[in-house]
Amino acid sequence: MVGEREALARDLVAASYLKGDFILRSGKRSNRYFDKFLFETDPELLKRIGRHLAELVPKETERLAAPELGAVLLGGAVSIETGLPLVLVRKEPKGYGTGKQLEGRFTGGERVTVIEDVVTTGGDSLRSIQALREARLDVIHLVVVLDRGEGGEANIKAARIPYSPLFRIQDLRLD
Repeated sequence: MVGEREALARDLVAASYLKGDFILRSGKRSNRYFDKFLFETDPELLKRIGRHLAELVPKETERLAAPELGAVLLGGAVSIETGLPLVLVRKEPKGYGTGKQLEGRFTGGERVTVIEDVVTTGGDSLRSIQALREARLDVIHLVVVLDRGEGGEANIKAARIPYSPLFRIQDLRLD
């Protein structure tokens, strides 16, 4: 990493890296945690991350998708950067109104790149991808801010999803 990307990695760590005793969404216990909301709610950092994530989106992408709640702001930033429309993926269909699990306009068969925040095991990303596939969308790529290096990449590749993390845990200085 050189220059702007190195500075982004440093700023991401400074903004969101916490030490302590944490239980991750995967159920695993960890002494380190990246609070995605600390980097996603900082407008300057979000803008920079969005720009770098946009560079990882394949050119054949027709639509972006972002799982709630953590990746919605990231998806919006990448959507603004690329001009690609965005669909939001709920964890489960809402129990009122339209009852949808996917929010936004889309057409079956569209090529979709999923934008994600932090991947540990990849389970949540894979659930979102399944919901998109059930809606007949063609998920062609998964782009994430940070891969924690705890099995997510292997699980995602086993599901035959092309995968591009902006950073892997080993790319970051966690002093």
